[in-house]
Amino acid sequence: MNLHILGICGTFMAGVAALARARGDRVEGSDAGVYPPMSEQLAGLGVRLHEGYLPGHLAADTDQVVIGNALSRGNPAVEHVLAAGLPYTSGAQWLAEQVLAGRRTVAVAGTHGKTTTTSLLAWLLDQAGLAPGFLVGGVPLNFGVSARAGAAGAPFVVEADEYDTAFFDKRAKFVHYRPTVAVLNNLEYDHADIYPDLAAIETQFHHLVRTVPGNGLLVVNAGDEALARVLARGCWTPVQTFGLDGGDWQARLLSPDGSAFEVRRHGELLGEVRWSLLGRHSVLNALAALAAAEAAGAPARGLLAALPGFLPPRRRMERLASAAPVEVYDDFAHHPTAIATTLAGLRAHPGGRILVALEPRSNSMRLGAHAAALAPSLADADRVVFLARPGLAWDTTPVLAGLDGRGEVVASADALVDRLAELVRPGDRVVFMSNGGFDGVQQRFLQALAAAT
Repeated sequence: MNLHILGICGTFMAGVAALARARGDRVEGSDAGVYPPMSEQLAGLGVRLHEGYLPGHLAADTDQVVIGNALSRGNPAVEHVLAAGLPYTSGAQWLAEQVLAGRRTVAVAGTHGKTTTTSLLAWLLDQAGLAPGFLVGGVPLNFGVSARAGAAGAPFVVEADEYDTAFFDKRAKFVHYRPTVAVLNNLEYDHADIYPDLAAIETQFHHLVRTVPGNGLLVVNAGDEALARVLARGCWTPVQTFGLDGGDWQARLLSPDGSAFEVRRHGELLGEVRWSLLGRHSVLNALAALAAAEAAGAPARGLLAALPGFLPPRRRMERLASAAPVEVYDDFAHHPTAIATTLAGLRAHPGGRILVALEPRSNSMRLGAHAAALAPSLADADRVVFLARPGLAWDTTPVLAGLDGRGEVVASADALVDRLAELVRPGDRVVFMSNGGFDGVQQRFLQALAAAT
C-alpha cells in the first residue's frame, strides 16, 4: 500500500511511518517542520519527506492518507484530500487496524510518565526475550527508534494518549487500541484546548476502561483520587494497584532521591533496585511497568536485574554532555506536577544549585490553565528563567511574585541563553523544560559554556 502521512514528523506519526515501512508499505509524508530527531529516523527508513502541506506533495498513486491530529480544516493538504475524495484515516485508527488487531496489546495511559513507562515496559519485555513491538511518543535510548513491529505473536506496547484523534474524530486516541492490559499511571487536568475540566478527561479514561476485557488487567495508581473516581463509574476487569504507600505492588525507598528502592508484590519482597533514574515518580513508573510486564508474560522477579540497564527516553531528564563542571539536563516536563516531581527528585540527589529554563509552550500552559500552580511547582529551583514569547495569553507577574525573587522573564531564546550564561556557576545543575524544540537553546548554552572555559 502507498501511504502519505500528514504531520509525519510528530513522534507518534513517525512511529506509524516506521511500522508501515516494516509492513512493506511505501511511505511518504508532509510536515510543517521537518526536523530531528524524527526526520533522521524517517530518512533512515527510506521515507520521503516534504516540507509544507502542498496538495502537490501527495502522489497520484497514494492509496491512503493518514492524518495527524495537529491538522485541521483549512489546511491545504486536508482540503485537497477531502475535495479529491481520497481515502483517509487517523494515525490511531491505522495503528489499531493494521498493527494491533489480533495482538496482545499493552497500553500505557496517564497525564504524566507515559513515554518513560512505555519505554521501560518495552525494555523489560525485550530483556525477558519476548521481542515486543512498541510505539512510544519519544525516542527510547535503549532502542534508538520510536517504534518497531516486534516478533510475530509478541506483545505490543503502545503509549496511550488521551488527546483527541483527528479533526474528524474527537474521541481520545486510546479508545482505538482495545488493550488486554492497560496501565493508568495518574490523572490530572491537562489539554485545556480540548477538555473543559477534569471530569471530561475522567470520562475519556472511563471509555478506555470500558474497552479492556474481563480476562485482561488494569494496572492502576493506588493513590490517585481521579482514577478511583474513574473506576467507581464501572469496572469489568481485574485490577492491580501500585504505590509507595499502598497497593498490590509497593516500593520502599532506600534512597530519598529514588535511585534505590525495594519492590514488594502482594507483600512478598522481590528484591532491591539501584538505577540512574531519580524521583518518586520514576519509582512509580517502575512499579507500573513491572506489573504490566508480568501480566504480559514476563515474571517480575527476573526483571529487577534489567532495571539498572534502562535509559530514559530522549528529553526525559536526559543528561547532556558538557565541557564545563555544570550538569545540564533536557526535560519534556510541561505540567506543574511533572515539573515539581522532577525537580524534587533532582533536589534529593546531592549537588549544587538548580537553575531552570522554562518555556510555557503546551496548549494548556500557553492558555494559562496551569499558571496558578506554576510557582509552587518550582519550589525546588534556586533560579528560574522563563522564555515568555510575545503573545503569551497570561501575565507572568503573579508567577514571578510567587518565586520570591528567584524568577525572571526573557522574551527571546538568545536572551535566555545569555542570561543563563551570566547566572551559572561551577557545580550548578541546569534543567531545560519545554515540550517543544526550545529553539535549540540547550546546545547553544552548552556551546556558551565551552567557549567560557
